[in-house]
Amino acid sequence: MELSQYSDSLLSVLPPLVAVSLAVITRRVVLSLGLGIAVGALLLTGNLLSAGQYIGQSALAIFWDGSAPNWGSVNILLFLLLLGFLIALMTLTGGSRAFAEWAQQRIKSRRQAKAMTGLLVFLFFIDDYFHSLAVGTICRPVTDRYRISRAKLAYLLDSTAAPICVIMPVSSWGAYIVALIGGILAAHGIQQHSAFSAFMTMVPMNFYALFTLLLVVATIIRPLDLGAMAQHEAQAQNGMLYDQSKGTPPGVSEELQAVGEGQVRDLVLPILTLVLTTIYFMLATGADVLAQNAKAFSLLGAFENTNVGLSLVYGALSALAVAGGLALRLGLPVRDCLSVLRHGFAAMWPALRILLLAWLIAAVIRDVQTGKYLASMAQLAMPFWLLPAVLFVLAGAMAFSTGTSWGTFGIMLPLGADLVMATEPALLLPALSAVLAGAVFGDHCSPISDTTILSSTGAGSHHIDHVLTQLPYSLLVALGSIAGYLVLGASGSVWLGLLTCSLWFALALPLLHHYQLRRPALVPCAA
Repeated sequence: MELSQYSDSLLSVLPPLVAVSLAVITRRVVLSLGLGIAVGALLLTGNLLSAGQYIGQSALAIFWDGSAPNWGSVNILLFLLLLGFLIALMTLTGGSRAFAEWAQQRIKSRRQAKAMTGLLVFLFFIDDYFHSLAVGTICRPVTDRYRISRAKLAYLLDSTAAPICVIMPVSSWGAYIVALIGGILAAHGIQQHSAFSAFMTMVPMNFYALFTLLLVVATIIRPLDLGAMAQHEAQAQNGMLYDQSKGTPPGVSEELQAVGEGQVRDLVLPILTLVLTTIYFMLATGADVLAQNAKAFSLLGAFENTNVGLSLVYGALSALAVAGGLALRLGLPVRDCLSVLRHGFAAMWPALRILLLAWLIAAVIRDVQTGKYLASMAQLAMPFWLLPAVLFVLAGAMAFSTGTSWGTFGIMLPLGADLVMATEPALLLPALSAVLAGAVFGDHCSPISDTTILSSTGAGSHHIDHVLTQLPYSLLVALGSIAGYLVLGASGSVWLGLLTCSLWFALALPLLHHYQLRRPALVPCAA
């Protein structure tokens, strides 16, 4: 099919603009994504019949790539289904209830429940999908007990997942970024840094990731409910953990009740199996690729070449087998056990539907070349010291519009390197750090981001509620990051950039907390 090209046209921004703006205005994510897809298909083909054909082919490509299954997306969908079955089975056996009761005896406050959620990122930092879904499954019973809103739980999941992954070299993100940096260094003949040492040097320059984590700590220590989050937290204190007028959120089955007298191990052992087997298979699949290419095994090399989707499926199957084995000892009726399939699918269907549409609009955005148009804006002449801040903003706009951090990395890192090397080579690593930071910022704000969707799913929150409640926190950190990159670009000093961001936080957080205290309280909120 001959497709129109819009790489040099403002029209290329129209499909994501329609989808995102309608999602915010109407709060109906599926409808908004569908209209964005339709607009993009019409732009590409010019008529309704061809647009329908294009959408059908793009939808098929999600599952079937040429002559073979598209295992990348199929495995993620399978993992979501298997996780839905696992959550339903642990609920049915009473394991989730037992864990919540056990945790309640040891976790004595809302602050401790939020702290547990935040700290678990250091156990699940291997992959952002893995973190959002696994930690959400573990922590949701505990945060529900302490009436922490699902929107706040989604924020804690999303705002720890990508920021940790993007600064950890031993993660699926870190390995991918190190590989991209290695190609950039080789292309420009830079030998004073290895790809790994360059990555580690860039970590203190990733202002958005570092200060997003700092803001999470601040919200745990002192309740800081910005914007719509205040309403959600107030409603949670009255027992409404999510907006019930919108129905049941993805990842939740309200109909399923515990029928067994399960114990804590009925949740802990399956989750522990999920963690360990997923890590094992990530290393194993990466090691297989290294062996096929006659390369020596290394931890970083294994993560760089790992098959995340397949590893997640194997991990979920192993966890489901363990959970099933534990369920057998309880003597549950066969009919109840089979209901796990129905409830697990029903709980995950909203997330699957949104994720499929997000992938479909990502294909449309790729074909209308929104990313190339946004990238071309970076080629405008400007003072060299503005480059880190400008690249942060453009990477944020691209990730917001396309819904993908990794795609933004792939386009903007080489482009940013080319721009800097042509003007001020000393700013290469700061500019690349700004791209990484901006991509995570845009991903956090985007309703069509798969990471954002899965954070909503893991928390059992309505997706658009998560997007709107996280937005003020993301913007707060982004403003401080821009100031930091302006100072870093002008001075060349990482420490002055960090100091600038720190001063922003030192001024902004007390002011926001003071405003929150002066605001009329909807309900009393215990720490």
